[in-house]
Amino acid sequence: MPAMITRRDALASLALFAELLASNGEVEAAAQTPAATPPTPRPPVFKHDLPNVSLDGWEVTVSHVDYPPGRVGAPHQHAGFVLAYVLEGKVVAKVSGQGPERTYSVGEMFYEQPGAVHEVSRNASQTEPAKLLAMIFAKKGATLTTPVADTKPKG
Repeated sequence: MPAMITRRDALASLALFAELLASNGEVEAAAQTPAATPPTPRPPVFKHDLPNVSLDGWEVTVSHVDYPPGRVGAPHQHAGFVLAYVLEGKVVAKVSGQGPERTYSVGEMFYEQPGAVHEVSRNASQTEPAKLLAMIFAKKGATLTTPVADTKPKG
């Protein structure tokens, strides 16, 4: 029988993972700091309310999303909800219901609520690559990414 993960365990694991990503440079900095000086705690990388869903029968899929220079992604949506963390470069994103498009840099995250359309998804640079770590929380067996019609007005 497969191991079951509770919502509490999934969220605790995600929090630990985000903290691990955020503290990536602390180990290097600590090695260069005198032992008498404790490291300064960092603020959270990201904080956002999560949807009121039962995670029974859900799983998280974590994937790298590569953005070669100039890449523009087509509008799409995901099953469940998404947390995305910028690993490299800068990514421009616009998610329906979250205001205008925004540029996210290394170490920043964004959230896609259930049913949202990821209207804009592109590399901010024409010359440098970018990369996201996308964590998609969805029901087991769901189609994770579905294209949608272009959301921009024609003309």
